[in-house]
Amino acid sequence: MKITRLTGIMLAATAILLVPAFAMMFTEEVDWQANDFIIAAIGLFGTGAMIEMIFRKIKTTKKRILYASIVLGMLFLVWAELAVGVFGTPFAGS
Repeated sequence: MKITRLTGIMLAATAILLVPAFAMMFTEEVDWQANDFIIAAIGLFGTGAMIEMIFRKIKTTKKRILYASIVLGMLFLVWAELAVGVFGTPFAGS
């Protein structure tokens, strides 16, 4: 059975979502609610879909890396803002 790139990306996103789910079983320091998982899933699966679209549409490796890095950078900035409020926006988690 051949696993496609999109399937691999989505499996990786799912694996990342499972980390806090398993951590919640062993410690009370991780306390995610359903909406936390929904927001994380939207961010991870959306980023994965955008990277897959970049890989399908952009033909040069240099541009693929550049655009994928920009998308990942945006994900990390939003994630950090939601987690600890790096920029102090009203929707920050702090």
